[in-house]
Amino acid sequence: MRSKYLLPSLLSLVLLSGVSSPSLSAQQIPEAKQEKTAKIPHNFAKWEPEIAAFEASDREKPPIKGGILFIGSSTIRLWKTLAEDYPDHHVINRGFGGSEIADSTHFADRIIFPYEPKQIFLRAGGNDIHAGRSPEEVIEDFKEFVRTVHEKLPKTQIVYIAVNPAPSRWAENERYQKLNDAIRKFARHTKRVKYADTYDISLTPTGEARPELFVSDRLHFNAEGYKILAERVRPYLLKKR
Repeated sequence: MRSKYLLPSLLSLVLLSGVSSPSLSAQQIPEAKQEKTAKIPHNFAKWEPEIAAFEASDREKPPIKGGILFIGSSTIRLWKTLAEDYPDHHVINRGFGGSEIADSTHFADRIIFPYEPKQIFLRAGGNDIHAGRSPEEVIEDFKEFVRTVHEKLPKTQIVYIAVNPAPSRWAENERYQKLNDAIRKFARHTKRVKYADTYDISLTPTGEARPELFVSDRLHFNAEGYKILAERVRPYLLKKR
């Protein structure tokens, strides 16, 4: 008999107290919103061997603090002539191929902050777009990178090297342009952030691809491509004091 009247009694108490029970649809709203805005899963652990290798190299030969750090994806990792291209500057290469902007942010404690660089060149974003991220999402990741760096290195200048078209990813050009434009605008109104426009270095004057600047995969620069990239980036390097 007691169980027969338990539910009505509880319901009456709720109504009398003026407290309403949340509806099922209201309970589902936060979950639905979370699914809609959830980011693509990111596996930071896959970079552990490369990051550990950087740390081992740093222990063996610690880089001079206050230099110029180049970080980002394979365009940086494969820039083998970086030190030769800028012999008057102390440059550090910490590119790891396939990485996205969030990866550089995640590992900042290990491959950015120990060097206390006076300037950071970041080249990333193409892999983010290729992985299905929208330009709007990627610009937010860049802003987070800037916030993270400037929290510990408030005087460090950050230069974003624009993503440029590659023959093998030609269909992504429109999203590259949206990302580049968003970062250019952000840099224009943000202290110690600059934008290096390298979008067109892989294009002809009529806007067509220049496959002769890429290796066989039609994605990464060859020696001639890096020569052009180095010249475009050169004016943005801080002068030696």
